[in-house]
Amino acid sequence: MKTYRVGIVGATGMVGQRFAGILSNHPFFTPVFLLASAKSAGLRYEEAVAGRWAMPFPIPEKLKDIVVLDAEKDAESLVGKVDFIFCAVNMKKEEIRALEEKYAKLEIPVVSNNSAHRFTPDVPMVIPEINPEHLDVIPFQRKRLGTKRGFIAVKSNCSLQSYVPLLHPLRAFGIKSVAVSTYQAISGAGKTFERMPEILDNIIPYIGGEEEKSEKEPLKIWGTLQGGEILPAASPIITAQCLRVPVSDGHTAAVFVSFEKKPKKEEILEAWKTYRGLPQELSLPSAPRQFIHYFEEDDRPQAKLDRDLECGMAISAGRLREDSVFDYRFIGLSHNTMRGAAGGAVLLAELLAEKGYFD
Repeated sequence: MKTYRVGIVGATGMVGQRFAGILSNHPFFTPVFLLASAKSAGLRYEEAVAGRWAMPFPIPEKLKDIVVLDAEKDAESLVGKVDFIFCAVNMKKEEIRALEEKYAKLEIPVVSNNSAHRFTPDVPMVIPEINPEHLDVIPFQRKRLGTKRGFIAVKSNCSLQSYVPLLHPLRAFGIKSVAVSTYQAISGAGKTFERMPEILDNIIPYIGGEEEKSEKEPLKIWGTLQGGEILPAASPIITAQCLRVPVSDGHTAAVFVSFEKKPKKEEILEAWKTYRGLPQELSLPSAPRQFIHYFEEDDRPQAKLDRDLECGMAISAGRLREDSVFDYRFIGLSHNTMRGAAGGAVLLAELLAEKGYFD
């Protein structure tokens, strides 16, 4: 695999910091530009994140002295100097949409962690193990943007990773309806316990916009490419509740599901055990060897014990049993800043690189 020069837009935020950690040791993605808001521009990266470094590892040595650029004003300076960028900025949605299109029109491909373009019909929203075929929409997007190289590809919301990968192999049984409650870590809000004291000894039963994303984004992921757009699937019906809980990392989901043709428990377990996606077939660097891990213990999976499974890129499941209202219920878990954010975006970029979209 050739090497690629990469920019991180939003490098000082929590997801940007996670990108910095992953990319500092990546086999073929090399971060050469770090960009953030105007208040961080001109500072060395170590200075820009001073007092707010939130990762469980130190600031990568090779990135400490890179001078942070202004994500908006300095975009043109990246032309011809990067192969693509990761974007994880904290701005208003319309501002993010404009910024990402600006980079794409500068012929700089964008792999986005943001939600601004998730429902743009010709922007693929991809979980690499589930819907890699949606990358085929990129030529249509390029035609709309008037670009040859530039495009935008996005990853889905972090909470989806805790249950959609577990539902996907079960679609063969005809999923009719899903109810899910997600219990989401504070890092999903870009917070630590020091910066979110209100979460201590507490649960907050509201996360702005999360329930709509949790109900609608899976339908786009399961949608089909028609006429140069991704058309969302019409089913299943999904209802969601999303709660913020006092956990540092790891989103947990309590899932209830009914089927057109109710499978046996053993069939569900076999579907999870044997499911492999394109990243596993291609042996992409960030891909977990086993996508889904099932725990037999009644008290697993647990965020503290299991979120880092396979470098935080695997999906955990447990407590599969029959339900009195739905057919089955189970628990899911994913690492929200790895699989759910930066790690998932890096895996998507690896797939895009493998498919030649950056060349």
